[in-house]
Amino acid sequence: MEFSEGWDSFAALIDGCWVERRPRRPEVADQLRRETELMPWLAPLLPLQVPIPSMVSETPLVVRHALVPGKAIVSADVEHGLAIGRFLRALHASPATEAVRHGLPPAEETRSSRVATISRFRADVMPLIPAAQRDSALAVLDAARKFPADTVVHGDLGPEHVLVDGGRLAGVIDFGDVHLGDAANDLAWPLYGASTDFADAVADAYGLTADLRRRALIWHQLGPWHEVTHGMDIGDDGVLQSGLTGLLERLKRFAG
Repeated sequence: MEFSEGWDSFAALIDGCWVERRPRRPEVADQLRRETELMPWLAPLLPLQVPIPSMVSETPLVVRHALVPGKAIVSADVEHGLAIGRFLRALHASPATEAVRHGLPPAEETRSSRVATISRFRADVMPLIPAAQRDSALAVLDAARKFPADTVVHGDLGPEHVLVDGGRLAGVIDFGDVHLGDAANDLAWPLYGASTDFADAVADAYGLTADLRRRALIWHQLGPWHEVTHGMDIGDDGVLQSGLTGLLERLKRFAG
C-alpha cells in the first residue's frame, strides 16, 4: 500500500510494519543510498526513534526500514517542544567529521548547492514577486548565502515529519535532506511555524542564541521558495501559486 506523496521518493507500507522507498527521480538514488550508510551510525546518538533504512535491491533501487510508530503532530504542546529541543540539540552535536565518514557529503557540496539554489531563486522566483517586496526578498537571499555549513541537520523538519504516539513524541522521519548545513535550518518550523508555547519550550531545551533565532527566521522565509520551484519543475501551477502565496505572506508578516 503506497502511503507517501513525498517529492523525492515513493513509499509503501509492507506487511504493516515495514516502509519501502523507491526514488521518484534518478538523482534521488544517491540520497537513498546515503541514508542506508548514515542512519545506522546516527540513530544511536538521538533520543527519539528515526528510520534506519537498509538496501533491499540495487536494481531497481529499493530501501526498507521498520515503521516508526505514531502520527504526524497536530497540536504541539510544551512537552513536545522540550522533546524536539533535546532531539535537535543531540542531532546538531553529532560529530560532522564522523558523519562525512559515514556518507554525508562534505560542507563544500552544501555551499555549492546553496549557491545554485539561490541563483535559481533569483532567476525564476524573483520576477514573480511584486516590486514593493523585492528588496525584502533579496535581503533574505543575500543573508542565506552567507550562513554556515558545519552541522548535521535534518534539513526538512516540519510537522509532517514529527510523529506522536500515545500523546508523546515518538520519532522523527524522512531524513532524505540530511546534510551538513546551518543548525538554524532545523529551528525554522519549531520557532516560527508552531505555537508560542511550543517554540519557547524548544528554545529552552535547545539553548537558543539570538543569532540562531535570527537565522532560523530567514530559513522560515525561504521555505515557500522551494515550493514555487517545485511547482515549476512538475508543471503544477497550483503548487507554484501556493508557494508564492506563502512566500509573500512570510515576507509581509516578518517585515522589519
